[in-house]
Amino acid sequence: MSEGYKVIYDPVHGSVLVDEPFLSILDRHEMQRLRAVKQLGLGYMVFPGANHSRFEHSLGTYHLAGRMADSIGLSEDDASAVRMAGLMHDICHTPFSHTTEEIVENATGMDHMEAAKKLIKGEIRTNQERDDDLFAGMPPISEMIEEHGISSDEVCSLIMHPESVDGLDAFSQGKKAAHFSSKDFIHQIIHGPIDADQIDYLVRDAHYTGVIHGKVDIDRLIGTMRVYNDRIVIEKGGTAAAEGLMVARSLMYSSVYFHRAVRIVKMMLMKSIEASSIDVSGIYLWNDEELMGNLIQEGGTPSRIARSVRNRILYKNVATVFSEDASEELLEHLSEFTGYRKRKQLEADIAERAGIDVSDVIVDIPPRSILLSNQSIGKTDVSILDPEGKVKALTRLSPLAKSLQSRDTFGWSLLIASPEEHKDAVLKASKKLLNL
Repeated sequence: MSEGYKVIYDPVHGSVLVDEPFLSILDRHEMQRLRAVKQLGLGYMVFPGANHSRFEHSLGTYHLAGRMADSIGLSEDDASAVRMAGLMHDICHTPFSHTTEEIVENATGMDHMEAAKKLIKGEIRTNQERDDDLFAGMPPISEMIEEHGISSDEVCSLIMHPESVDGLDAFSQGKKAAHFSSKDFIHQIIHGPIDADQIDYLVRDAHYTGVIHGKVDIDRLIGTMRVYNDRIVIEKGGTAAAEGLMVARSLMYSSVYFHRAVRIVKMMLMKSIEASSIDVSGIYLWNDEELMGNLIQEGGTPSRIARSVRNRILYKNVATVFSEDASEELLEHLSEFTGYRKRKQLEADIAERAGIDVSDVIVDIPPRSILLSNQSIGKTDVSILDPEGKVKALTRLSPLAKSLQSRDTFGWSLLIASPEEHKDAVLKASKKLLNL
């Protein structure tokens, strides 16, 4: 540990030690912006306590990445790289987190991880023009961490999703990630079946929402982590803890992340942005209030919807097709409208038939893979190592895990919403266009 360090108290993990160079990076303006970016976006409209930030989550991910590195015996260099990746993995998350992500990706073709890579390297602006007087001449983050012997290339690679063959079958056959030809287990600390990112957001989001489903036995999970054939596995003694993680993930997605009111208010904000003249390519430098303030200042439809969101005047549910009620024929038909652009076109078609503005129609459909195959949210191929040195998928050992893997985390296949005064017209138009 370096001489310069601080102990930061975190309500989830307790005392978190931050030493150099992580402390200097934590104090950079790019990281400080995350204090004003809510972890659950507009989730606080449904769960009043959910006012925690991406800054807290980044600190927690850094902490857990360090604990995992120690547990599996990483070298000091590798441990430093993975801790730095944990700290900065969300450095370019846009305002209200995942709420605005889809719009930005559609407009720029770049997700927040690709943006993070460019920001760390100094290839894109790191601050708004108004703050040039504060940050002029500041070196890019890559230079700072390179001075401490940490490879910025490795950190950026760890932040990016691996271009690898998924699943235990590939693991059993000895195949390795195309992006990480060796030491793939290091990458799994950030993106893996049991990684620092998801463990922190599950327990943190559960803590702040008050939802009891996110309890995870962190100590047992990390304590039973091992490396086997270039992959992170869990010893058999940690099986129950791994099952608990899967339970927490499944229930948090259905009860919090895919809560219908949360989805409606999220898409209302998207409607406000889509109706505005804002150049979304630069909002990775904004915080939540800056985005909301600019939308309100714009006037017209963007302002009306943004002010409705702020005052919790939400669009009303027009129609919900629950998963158990959806026929295969309907699911196949709905799959034609998955993806941002196709869904937006469907909204426009409904609005035209209903004789209203497109900003007054919300359509939400799960991803095609979930819609058609009931595939669970990823990261389910946890590998268990038995005392004889054999590795098996958790889903082969645990009926509970197997059931959770196919559990429908959405609970619904179609959600349509609009302002109260347009409900009848939108319902009529939707029935015609979707053969409901």
